Amino acid sequence: MPSLPHELATRVERLLADGQRVLLGITGPPGAGKSTLAAEIVDHVGADAVGVPMDGFHLADVELDRLNIRHRKGAIETFDGYGYLALLRQLHARPPHIVYAPAFDRDIEQPVAGSIPVFADTRLVVTEGNYLLDGQPPWPSVRELLTQVWYVDAPPEVWQRRLVARHEQFGKSPEHALAWVRDVDGPNANRIALCRHKADLVLTR
Repeated sequence: MPSLPHELATRVERLLADGQRVLLGITGPPGAGKSTLAAEIVDHVGADAVGVPMDGFHLADVELDRLNIRHRKGAIETFDGYGYLALLRQLHARPPHIVYAPAFDRDIEQPVAGSIPVFADTRLVVTEGNYLLDGQPPWPSVRELLTQVWYVDAPPEVWQRRLVARHEQFGKSPEHALAWVRDVDGPNANRIALCRHKADLVLTR
């Protein structure tokens, strides 16, 4: 894995300087490189850091089917925003016990509960997701709990190419992948871009 750039490493170390738990949000359009940056930060800090992705709060396909929105999977209404907020409140309070967070398994395209242990002495929680700066409730309350939010950007042709490849990797035909990026990922990216100005730092990856 590439090492964290020096200027970002310095920013992270400053955030951690007072000894309090830091909840660092990483946001940006799908395919921009959020997960990669989050992993680089966790790897740089080491045992004192953990990654908790917002993707663990995807609604399960059975619920998306009940709501008839599975064809929009990845849109803001396909996440359990209030569940994510409740987890962040626990992490912000830094209780004297392990807090378990869900992960998202891309092989089965489903959230998996109890996958990520966050220990009481963990100093840095890096959480990445699309809608951390969105103005629709409960997302403003999510933002209030985050120490900072960094926005990861990429030219549209770059994130679109990455997303088509990702969708194909996980089973979509080339035609279906292109249509999904155009009809689902594209509108989501436009919504996310409207909040770019709210970020504490904007990066291009």
